[in-house]
Amino acid sequence: MPLSQIHYHFGGKQGLVLALLDHENTRLIGRQQRMYASDAPLWKRYEQACDFLEDDIASGYVRVLQEMIAAGWSDTEVAKQVLGLIQSWQTVLQEAVAGSAKDRLGPLTAEDAAVLVGLSFLGGEALILLGDESWARRVRTALRSLATLIRQVEEA
Repeated sequence: MPLSQIHYHFGGKQGLVLALLDHENTRLIGRQQRMYASDAPLWKRYEQACDFLEDDIASGYVRVLQEMIAAGWSDTEVAKQVLGLIQSWQTVLQEAVAGSAKDRLGPLTAEDAAVLVGLSFLGGEALILLGDESWARRVRTALRSLATLIRQVEEA
């Protein structure tokens, strides 16, 4: 494809990357919505989300998202688009908590729980991508341990 077509349709390489990221984000959000719509306890669905993280890292989605987050630090238009993508994940998480826990997860509102879980994944992804296996193990263990906490709250 001629470079001029990329500029015409996407405004440049960054616009193309954002369009591809948006397309993949939409697909992954659909996957999460289907998974969280199941009748399994929230803690089991959360464990499945941890499994999905491995697929998302392997696919390159997480790396591109993290790179676009970094690009957004100096480009407000990129920041707006990336924040929109992240908000779609927050909405899925908030709906999952609200649907399972009457708008609360223990002392946390559904919105607070969604923000904390979302930020845990974003920060964890960033550390995993740095390539240190010790940190990657710690992150994966910590993210998965949250399932135990969710289970305790659900069963209380």
